[in-house]
Amino acid sequence: MVQKQIAVIGGGVIGVSTAYFLAAAGHQVVVIERRGNVAEEASFGDAGVMAPGYVTPWARPGMPKHLLAYLFKQETPLMLPRKMDPALWRWIRLWLSECELENFCTNMHRMQRLIAYSSDTLLQMERQLQLQDLPIDKKTQGYLQLFRTAQDVALAEPALAILAELNSAHRLLDTDAVRQLEPALASQTALAGGLYLPHSTTANCSLFTKQLKQIAMSMGVEFIFGNSVSTITQKNNQLALEIGETSFSADAIVLAAGAESARMLKNLGINTPLFSVKSFAATATVKDMDAVPIAALMDETYRVSITRMGNRIRLAGTAELASRSATVPEAARRTLRKIGIDWFPHAANYNNANFWCGLQATLPDGPPLIGTTPIRNLFVNIGHGANGWAMAAGTGKLVADIVSEREPEIDLDGLTLARYGVRSFS
Repeated sequence: MVQKQIAVIGGGVIGVSTAYFLAAAGHQVVVIERRGNVAEEASFGDAGVMAPGYVTPWARPGMPKHLLAYLFKQETPLMLPRKMDPALWRWIRLWLSECELENFCTNMHRMQRLIAYSSDTLLQMERQLQLQDLPIDKKTQGYLQLFRTAQDVALAEPALAILAELNSAHRLLDTDAVRQLEPALASQTALAGGLYLPHSTTANCSLFTKQLKQIAMSMGVEFIFGNSVSTITQKNNQLALEIGETSFSADAIVLAAGAESARMLKNLGINTPLFSVKSFAATATVKDMDAVPIAALMDETYRVSITRMGNRIRLAGTAELASRSATVPEAARRTLRKIGIDWFPHAANYNNANFWCGLQATLPDGPPLIGTTPIRNLFVNIGHGANGWAMAAGTGKLVADIVSEREPEIDLDGLTLARYGVRSFS
């Protein structure tokens, strides 16, 4: 293998994981991040759940009707702008087409293939590096998806069928079984049942990324903070990064810049349906340890996860399309507070929660894009949506293998730009 000088654009969990595996493969690596540290954007507000069975596409049969029913309510899983531009309409049309059953099944199989590999890769990292001190909670008793209504259960049926097909450990529970598994659940909130996924872990994604940065630095990875890459250019057979008025050359570039990736690719003539979706989180301090959840949970009606992180509870979810503002709208605040109060009212004071918002680079069909591009030595690791933490180790290792001209350990069918008809340099 030829050692290369590689620039990774983006210091979230995806970029840092990629840099780690590139350094492990023997390359000289620099990570360029526009913020002052790693994990200060989408990775900061990640729910931190690693549960293979829960990684499913948002685009699924019945989801458009479900979202429409809540769109104009006080609490909602989705917010749309009053005026939608043509780009958003195009993205929504693509998303709607992916809600067809056949497309959903294809996309979920692709995501399950990737998440299984990523889970195994993370486990190998822990063993090889003896990462006992990383903030991964092995005591979490699985992952529990909560169904408020029979309609929620019906909406989950296509995913349940695929989990059964893949022999992925899961149990569909009735109301009594859910409450027995999670005794602190509030009794007054309507509950139709739940889906229990026993094999899961939770972690503080931001803290994990910062600790992995330290490991990467000990391996020679350089981090440059507070600098934004304006453009990527080609000069002869080398690529160059433009940062302000300064140009830096590299043997290869990996684009892992989250929501900024679409702009950089478009400037290079590479069009993808990558869209920035604004997500939200609320973090509240625990006030009663006897009232906190045992498992990590997901409210399937509002698409909000509930995870305990030490002495705090994080509520993460809901989405706003076509917004790049740094404000958390009142509808998102109401929704997140409602989830906490509905399920664990005595666990924390949700009115005093710290709210966060950030942009997630999201594709209409669900799986991310990894690997080569039409430009020689330019690679991508983008489009993970809300699954950045869950897929980071796997996609980082795959991209490092591709850059190093090694055979990837899993089939990449449906995970590359080829699925959008983009021919890549091979």
